[in-house]
Amino acid sequence: MNRALRFATVGVVAVALLGGGAAGAFAAPAHLHSPASVVATAPAKPALTAKASATSVQAWQEFRVSGVATGIKAGTKVTVQQKQGAKWVSLPAQAPVNTKGAYSVRVKLGIKGVNHLRIGAGTTVSPEVTVTVR
Repeated sequence: MNRALRFATVGVVAVALLGGGAAGAFAAPAHLHSPASVVATAPAKPALTAKASATSVQAWQEFRVSGVATGIKAGTKVTVQQKQGAKWVSLPAQAPVNTKGAYSVRVKLGIKGVNHLRIGAGTTVSPEVTVTVR
C-alpha cells in the first residue's frame, strides 16, 4: 500500500509540472540565466605591509617588524631582508602569517647606521622600512 501511495504522489507532481500549473514555482528567476549575472573574481594579488616598532635602536637591541599579509596563505613564513650594498640579504628572522593575515618578527641588528629592511614571502616583498642602529 505504501508503494502505491508513493507512485500516486509522484504521478500527481509530474502531471502538475508538465501541465505548467506549478512550473513557475520551481523555475529559476530569469536574472540567474543571463551571462551578465556571472561575476568572475580574480584571486587577491599577494601583498605585504611592514612597520618597525622603533626607528632607532642600540646595536643588538631587539625590536619588531610587523604587518599584514594579504593574498598569502596562513602559516606561510615571512622573512626579514636587509639591504647590504646593492643586494637584499635574508636575515635569520622569520615568523608565520597567522589566520588573520598578520605577522610579527623579532629582529636584532648589529650593523651601525641606517639599515633598510623589508619583509619577503616567496616573490612578494613589502615596502622598505628604515631603522637606525646607534
